[in-house]
Amino acid sequence: MSSLALQSTNEAALELFAEGKRLSTAPNRMGRLMPTDPAIGLQAIRERYDQHGYVWLKGFLKRDDVLAFRGWVFSHLEKSGLTEAGSDPVLGLAASGEPEKHLADRILMSLVRSVVFEGFCAQPRLADFMDQFLSGISYLHKRKIMRFTRPGTPVVTPAHYDLVYLRGGTSRIVTAWIPLGDTPVEMGGLVYLEGSHAIGTRMEGEFHEKSKELSPEERISAFNRNMTAGGWVSKDLPEMAERFDTRWLVADYEAGDVVLHSPYMIHASTANQSAANRIRLSTDIRYQNVDDEIDARWGNHWSLGDML
Repeated sequence: MSSLALQSTNEAALELFAEGKRLSTAPNRMGRLMPTDPAIGLQAIRERYDQHGYVWLKGFLKRDDVLAFRGWVFSHLEKSGLTEAGSDPVLGLAASGEPEKHLADRILMSLVRSVVFEGFCAQPRLADFMDQFLSGISYLHKRKIMRFTRPGTPVVTPAHYDLVYLRGGTSRIVTAWIPLGDTPVEMGGLVYLEGSHAIGTRMEGEFHEKSKELSPEERISAFNRNMTAGGWVSKDLPEMAERFDTRWLVADYEAGDVVLHSPYMIHASTANQSAANRIRLSTDIRYQNVDDEIDARWGNHWSLGDML
């Protein structure tokens, strides 16, 4: 069987869900994210980013470093009952019972403020690359997000583009989404709406026109009256693919991968359906040139419910 036929068979077997809706696996509604070897060089990486709105850098970070960080995170979260007691923290196996949510949230908020997390996000490999990619000294936003998603829960991130939450500064933002551990498609990692950096740019222009009469504070808010609830573009992923006549791009991510995407690129996540009972863990962080205007709201650590 050819590789193309094999991929087509695999896609047909996929059943991905978001907000209770099943994503179509028709060839014109679902495809695969295009991987990029970092060795192709900075100029080629920039060209792919500009053309597609994203670039998926395969094996950009050291796999062992990412897995060690994953284990460190889950070793702390184990005390909340999130992971299976006595199991290897690197596996991130979900406990059978319900975790103590308030304790898990409190631990997570401590972890995102830690020196270890800061060091992981600001490691030389990333910092040096972002300096080159942004053509200057790169700035890492203090507000850095880390998420875990248990298998068998309906928790997903609805479709959105990041600039909705970053309007108080430059639009020349680059998001780095980093899967903290192997994240095959069924675990619900990020999915990208193909070609949607153009759609997001158009939407942002429309919102700007409609919001001219708003105060400066309202204008930059993702929750102003001209936005959908929460700043989401939609919670109906199948309908979005139909409406814009495009595809959701999915991927089998591995520890060490980094995805860079445009602030206009529409993306979402699907439900974690891990047959191995593994918790999905990831971080999303934002970079920009330090000389560009910085959104002051992102100068604080991420807090649950901070309305960003």
